[in-house]
Amino acid sequence: MNGREFIRRARRYARRTGQSVRFVPGHGKGSHGRLWVGERFTWVPRSELGPGLLRAMLNQLQIAKEEF
Repeated sequence: MNGREFIRRARRYARRTGQSVRFVPGHGKGSHGRLWVGERFTWVPRSELGPGLLRAMLNQLQIAKEEF
């Protein structure tokens, strides 16, 4: 999964749960942006996400991997 797919799935998750979602590409270094889901945020790179990084990003957003 890459960053774009993560953002797409996060938007789908937010719609299902009734939360707001926004992505700010300018708030990050290099090819990173900030993704807000509800009151929580994480940094999203454009590159491929490894399993550890994916788990960490979901933890920051407090989303269970099964729900995502």
